[in-house]
Amino acid sequence: MNRKPRSFEELENAFSSLASAGIRPGLDRISRLMEKLGNPEKDFPAVHIVGTNGKGSTAAITDSILRESGYRTALYTSPHLESPDERLLIDGSPLSLREWTMAADDIEKALEADVILRADPPTFFELVTAAAFLLCSRNRVEIAVVEAGLGGRLDATNLLSSVVLTFVTSISMDHMDFLGDTIEKIAGEKFAVMREGVPAFFSGRPSGLVPLFRKKARDSGAFPHVLPEEIRVENVSVSEKGTAFSLLCGGERYQIRTPLHGSFQVENCSLAVAGMLGISGRFRRISEEALLRGTEKARWPGRFEILRADPPLVLDGGHNPDGIMRLVESLRAIYGEKKPTVVFACMKDKDFPAGLSLLLNGAGRLICTSVPGNPRSADPYVLAQAAKNAGWKEDAVEVVPDPLDALKASERTRQGTVCCGSLYFIGWMRTLIFSRREELHF
Repeated sequence: MNRKPRSFEELENAFSSLASAGIRPGLDRISRLMEKLGNPEKDFPAVHIVGTNGKGSTAAITDSILRESGYRTALYTSPHLESPDERLLIDGSPLSLREWTMAADDIEKALEADVILRADPPTFFELVTAAAFLLCSRNRVEIAVVEAGLGGRLDATNLLSSVVLTFVTSISMDHMDFLGDTIEKIAGEKFAVMREGVPAFFSGRPSGLVPLFRKKARDSGAFPHVLPEEIRVENVSVSEKGTAFSLLCGGERYQIRTPLHGSFQVENCSLAVAGMLGISGRFRRISEEALLRGTEKARWPGRFEILRADPPLVLDGGHNPDGIMRLVESLRAIYGEKKPTVVFACMKDKDFPAGLSLLLNGAGRLICTSVPGNPRSADPYVLAQAAKNAGWKEDAVEVVPDPLDALKASERTRQGTVCCGSLYFIGWMRTLIFSRREELHF
């Protein structure tokens, strides 16, 4: 690179300048690039995670269990919440700007040296994924936990060569313009990542997709496992302190505790634990003690993250109807009949009318705002009208375009605040809130 980036934001811009625009599913570009880089994706075993909601939490819990088992891990997730260096953690910590820049330099040289890649460069996500795999190889990780982007079959992460475990989290309608206009088509794209001879664990949500999951597993030669058929969950406790439950699996009972909040974390945590038990014969350092410590130490900011208990201040990155439904379930489980104020912003290509309708069941007031500097952010006035069309009363809906002013308006109600609608929004708000802790009495 002619000019070395001075921050991760500048590095992100550098990747963007090398990339082709937009989202372009396909493996040809990244396959060619990885070959030019020496195929680093072949240098480490990986847990591959696909699905619609819950991928990040499942990945974080899995990574925590593996680290507590004594393995040198990589955790690759997207998008980032506050800083681009969050996308890849080695043993739970981000890498230096220098290491990322060196990987970017190697990628730029590979692109410049290949006439086909110069004419048709990889997308931003493909370039970052290539850099992450290169860094996993250079850091000699013993196992990587890799979250897919928006798809599965044609997702850049599906280039992984040594997948030892596949997770499929809950599936719902999202990214229909790329994955298909029915839930079966979307599921088919995600189930297609299963590998021959590799165990694949499906959350089983929705249950109507289980037959398709089993068929795709047979076709690929994978070993299918459906969570509700193989484990039983009892004594669930969801509170401000976190989530606890008993998990019965393989004739054994495990008392699981995690600081992650929300009823949906029971499913994500169960999936991670069941998968880790499923590969413990190969990765023999995975023990019951490591499972329990890993779930207890797992962290995943921005997903029903309680920053303040009373009145509650909650950040949640749910960005589709299924995610919003799980948010409302968790609000009811933890706060009962209390109805906080929701500060809402989302991307204009999301199904926000359905999400706003669901929020009626968990919130007392709605403040519509925006994500500063993001051209995909929906107009807050459009959001407000959609909310009213969905059944919100006129006097319960407010438009405050500036998110800081929106947060302050919500805090004045003293009913508690829930910020939700988009991970981009939650990342922006989280940075804002932590920078103004005293002003916001947090």
